[in-house]
Amino acid sequence: MKAVIAIDSFKGSMDSIEAGEAAEKGIRRVFTDAEAIVYPLADGGEGTVQALAKGLGGKLEKVKVTGPLGEPVICEYGIVEEKTAIIEMAGAAGITLVQPKLRNPLNTTTYGVGEVIKDAIGKGCRHFIIGIGGSATNDGGIGMLQALGAEFLDEGGKQVPFGARGVEKLASINCEHILFELKECDFRIACDVDNPLCGENGCSHIFGPQKGATPRMAEQMDQWMRKYAKLTEEYFQMAGTRQNYDSNYPGCGAAGGLGFAFRAFLRGKLEPGINIVLEEIGIETAIKDADIVITGEGCLDGQTVMGKAPIGIARLAKKYGKPVIAFSGAV
Repeated sequence: MKAVIAIDSFKGSMDSIEAGEAAEKGIRRVFTDAEAIVYPLADGGEGTVQALAKGLGGKLEKVKVTGPLGEPVICEYGIVEEKTAIIEMAGAAGITLVQPKLRNPLNTTTYGVGEVIKDAIGKGCRHFIIGIGGSATNDGGIGMLQALGAEFLDEGGKQVPFGARGVEKLASINCEHILFELKECDFRIACDVDNPLCGENGCSHIFGPQKGATPRMAEQMDQWMRKYAKLTEEYFQMAGTRQNYDSNYPGCGAAGGLGFAFRAFLRGKLEPGINIVLEEIGIETAIKDADIVITGEGCLDGQTVMGKAPIGIARLAKKYGKPVIAFSGAV
């Protein structure tokens, strides 16, 4: 019997590999000659760095970067096969890094995300997998791009300040001095929302309130984002560069506009997180030849079927007509 095992973490109890190895141990207790293969599993959100780095034989790196409020934080990211960096933006600009009483998207920045990318490039990485869930920011990714050498300038020709206040003051864009190595890099962005950058379904109105924005603040930030999108379009048209600067593209509003920054300035590809993970771990061939597939996560509920890791495994197994068993702490 051949079993393929890919279980998401049971948060606070087991990581993905520990859960998979527990299932493997149970199978071998009954079928001593079974072939059981354990794969790491995550959906691009919290735990993706740990799961993929550990499961794919990579290593974890720690780097001190600028946190969402400008204070230093230590961000952990993974490197696999010496060239692939696995990053969770929340490690540098996540909402859990900001005390509830201090949450205010006018002030929070993605600058640290750019510093993590820069550190990984310095260590030889050119392929990036970046989860952008759980942000504390609404700066359109300007902070990240500033850290990578881009210039987002105010009327006086100075770099705009951190946070959405920087988007407000934005008057011109210049990418001539952006990090040269970025031309050699590709970015797969784990993005599980389809919100545009602006409008009633954009980042400011939909996600701003949970980051501390008042209704008036959300309306103001949306207007600033529209100006930012227009300036971006004008910049690339003047430069004669073909870029994906459509701010209405699904996912551009993810992480306070960070999705837009990746797509427009770094040619990033916005994809469902589980699709990226399944492709990167190379599990499809193993499932094709399996007798049974085992998956699971801490809680199986309505969110699971909306695109969480176990449903991704189940869909892949269904493609080849394989039975699936899911284990869960709660259903």
